[in-house]
Amino acid sequence: MSDQYIVSARKYRPQTFDTVVGQEHITTTLKNAIRHNHLAHAYLFCGPRGVGKTTCARILAKTINCENPTADIEACGTCATCQSFNNNTSFNVFELDAASNNSVDDIRNLTDQVRFAPQQGKYKIYIIDEVHMLSAAAFNAFLKTLEEPPPYAIFILATTEKHKILPTILSRCQIFDFKRITTTDIVNHLHSIATKEGVVAQEAGLHVIAQKSEGCMRDALSMLDRIVSFTNGMLTYQSTMEHLNLLDADYYFKLTDHILSQDVSGTLLQLDSALERGFEGDVILEGMAEHLRNLLLCKDPRMAKLLDVPADHKPVFHEKANQTPPSFIISALNVVNDSEINYKNATNKRLHVEMCLIRLCYVLQATSASAGDEKKNTDSIGFAPPKAATPVAPPPVQQATQPPPVSQPAPAKVIDLAPPAHDVLPASIVAEPAPEMQPKPAPQPAIPIQQQPPSINPIFTPAPPEATSTTRRINKSFIDLDAVIDAELKNQQAERKEVTLELVQSIWQMYKDSIPPTRSSLRSQLTMMDMEFYPPDEVRIICKDEMIESAANNERNTLIDLFRKESENPLRVRIELRKDMVIKEEGPKVLSKPEVLEEMKKKNPSLAKLCDALNMQIEW
Repeated sequence: MSDQYIVSARKYRPQTFDTVVGQEHITTTLKNAIRHNHLAHAYLFCGPRGVGKTTCARILAKTINCENPTADIEACGTCATCQSFNNNTSFNVFELDAASNNSVDDIRNLTDQVRFAPQQGKYKIYIIDEVHMLSAAAFNAFLKTLEEPPPYAIFILATTEKHKILPTILSRCQIFDFKRITTTDIVNHLHSIATKEGVVAQEAGLHVIAQKSEGCMRDALSMLDRIVSFTNGMLTYQSTMEHLNLLDADYYFKLTDHILSQDVSGTLLQLDSALERGFEGDVILEGMAEHLRNLLLCKDPRMAKLLDVPADHKPVFHEKANQTPPSFIISALNVVNDSEINYKNATNKRLHVEMCLIRLCYVLQATSASAGDEKKNTDSIGFAPPKAATPVAPPPVQQATQPPPVSQPAPAKVIDLAPPAHDVLPASIVAEPAPEMQPKPAPQPAIPIQQQPPSINPIFTPAPPEATSTTRRINKSFIDLDAVIDAELKNQQAERKEVTLELVQSIWQMYKDSIPPTRSSLRSQLTMMDMEFYPPDEVRIICKDEMIESAANNERNTLIDLFRKESENPLRVRIELRKDMVIKEEGPKVLSKPEVLEEMKKKNPSLAKLCDALNMQIEW
C-alpha cells in the first residue's frame, strides 16, 4: 500500500532555522538570543500570509527545549523532547487558535495552565495563532499574565493584522516583522523541491508561479502541486500560463505590434482570440499595463533590475523597447489606466476594452503630431520676427518680372523690424514709419505686388497687416507692457467719478428721503443709524442695538445697489454694531408717548407736580 499523499506545503515545511526561506534577519536574531540565553517572555510574529510566522514559532519552541542543540543552535531532532514535538505529543508546547478560542473563558483556562511548571524540558511555550481575533475583553484578561508570566513560560503570538492588536499588548512583546519572500528565493526553493520530486520544471514556469504567489511560499507550493498534477510532471511555461489562466508575453508582443502599426483590425482580432479563450477584459487590461511598464523599464539600463520577468524574456523586451517611443508608452499607460478604473462601471465590457485598444492604435500618431507641432511652434517662436517680416515668396515674383533686383528683399527685413520698437500701440502709429522708409527698398517689393493678378494679392498684403502680425510676436523685452497696463488703468480710474464724503452723505440722505411714509417704522429706525465713509470704497452703517442692526441688514442689498449706481463705483457697505454710540440730531425727532410727557413736564412745572401727586403714568 502506497504512502498517504502529503501536499508540498506540509511535506517540505522547514524544521530548522536554516531551512526557513527569505527570513534570515529573524532566524539569525532568534538563534543569537538562544545562544546568549536572552529569551524574552513574549514574542509577536507579524507579516503577510505564508511567509513563515507559525513555522518559526514552532522551530523556536522546539529549539529552546532541545536537550542537545547543535553548535549552530539548531534542534538535534533525536532527543526525547524533539521526538515528542515531532509526534505532536509534547506536554510543553501548546498551540491555540485565537480565531475559534477568542473569549474570556478561553484565556482564563490558558492562564490557569500557566501556573503549573513543565513536566519535561525547561520551558512551557504557548503559540497563539491569529491573535488579532481575540476580543477586547480577552485581551484585557490576558494582559497581566502576558506582562509577568512565570519564568518558565514563553508566549509566541502570530498575526497577519498587527494594527488590530491593542497597544498594551504590543508594548509587552518583542515584535518581529516578516517580509514577503522575493521571487528569486521562491524560484530557487521550488526548483529544489521539483528536483527532489523528480519533476521537470522550466525556470520560466517557476518564475510565473513565484510572481503569482505575491511573496507567499504556501501559495507557490500549492500552485506547484496543481500544475504538476495537470502536466504529469512536465512543468513548462505554456502549461503554467494555461493552468493559471494567464496570457503569455507573446500575446502582448503581438498586440503591441498591431497597435504600433495602427492596425485596428488586427488589434481587435487579437483581442477576440483572448476573449474566445475565456479571458475577461480586466485581465487583458491589467496584463497590457504590466507589459507597457516592462517596456518602459527597459528604456533605462539602471531600471533593468526592476524588470520582474523570466531571464529568457529579457532580451525580447529590450529589443521591443528600443523600437517603441517613450512618449507612446507613457501615453498608452495613461489610456490603459483610465480604462481599468472605468471598467467596473462599463455596461458593455467588450466594447469598453475595444475602445481602449482603438485609442491605443492612434496614440502613436497623436504623439508624433504633437511632437511635430511642438517643434514647429518652438522654431516659430525662436525666429518669429524674421519669418514674419521677410516674405519668402517675393524673390520668385521679382525674378519673374525683373531678374536683376534679387538682392532687394534683404533690406525688407529692416523695414519690418523697425516698427516693433513702438508696435504695441494702435496700427495708425505703427503705420507711420512706412512713409519715412519709402525712399528705401520698400517700394521695390510693393510695385511688383500691385502688378500681380488678383489671386496673388491676398498672399502679399500691404505693410499694415505685416506690422500687426509682427506685433503679436513681440516679446516683452521690446516694450514695457507693465507701464502700458498701468497707464490704461490710470485712465480708467480718471474716467470714474471721484467718491467723496459729501457724495456719500448725499446718497445716504437720498435713501432716507426715498422711504415712503407708509414705512414709518423704517424711517424711525433710520434716525437711529449713523453713516461713516472710509476711503476709497467702504461705507459703514453704524447701529446702536441689535434690532436696528437687523433692520440695516435687511436693507443692505438695496443700499449697495444705490451707492454703486449713484457713485459709479463698486462701493462696499458694511453693517457695524456699536452699543455706546451717540446719534447726532438730524432735524425733528419723533418722540414716543413717555418722551412727550417728559417734554411737557419740563415746559410746565405745574403739570409735573400734578402728575407726581396723582402718580400718573402713560399706558401703552
